[in-house]
Amino acid sequence: MSTPSHPTAPGRDVVLIGAGEMGGVFARAFLRSGYAVHPVLRTTDPATVAERVRDPAIVLVTVGEADLDATLASLPPQWRDRLLLLQNELLPRSWKAHGIEDPTVAVVWFEKKPGQDVKVIISSPVGGPRAGMVVDALASIGIAAHVTTTDEDLEAELVAKNLYILTANIAGLETGGTVLEMWQGSNGLANAVASDVLAIQEYLVGHVVDRDAAIDGMLAAIGGDPDHGTTGRSAPARLARAIRHADDAGLEVATLRDLAARYLPPS
Repeated sequence: MSTPSHPTAPGRDVVLIGAGEMGGVFARAFLRSGYAVHPVLRTTDPATVAERVRDPAIVLVTVGEADLDATLASLPPQWRDRLLLLQNELLPRSWKAHGIEDPTVAVVWFEKKPGQDVKVIISSPVGGPRAGMVVDALASIGIAAHVTTTDEDLEAELVAKNLYILTANIAGLETGGTVLEMWQGSNGLANAVASDVLAIQEYLVGHVVDRDAAIDGMLAAIGGDPDHGTTGRSAPARLARAIRHADDAGLEVATLRDLAARYLPPS
């Protein structure tokens, strides 16, 4: 990653917190669009960068979901209204717990693995005050994205993404294989996991969600990349986190608990 050495116009700075594969994609997009990108690494004090970059256009947080709370808690005050968030398992409660009311949020439907090009699954919805800037930047490197205009629509997109990730990861502990094989070959299990996941999502957002729309969103992603693997290193942690949420909510989630009994170590 490089940062342009020439001065940038006001509002043409982007702060990047978390310089992994996804951070690199967004950094390239903003650099291509004429922004200066200022990385904040694990060894960097954000306050030091904030002294240099006082008025960024966007503060892009690409840390993993496990590091999100600590990162948001440590943000310099002047950056808190400039955020772009894109973590998996993200919901409004994730940022509202830190007193952040109106971030820009990207529901990322593309992936970047080491040594491979970006793979677009479907168009990525982006909501919030800087959504247009993000969509334009991604378009500059050929990544499809679009603006979603209401808080309700953004929340629905986040629920659909969470449903896809959690269903594929958790059901995949049992099925292995691809997302299409999971959905077509083990549809009873996949539907049962999806139902449990949606019950937890409803608890986390605080209201009933449109389950049919969420399922449709998940199926669009499966159709966009049918050969995508179901599970990975994070699957057990996702299942354990889902069970903790279910315990907090007093939810039965029998299918998730059965899978936890077989695939998680005894607590």
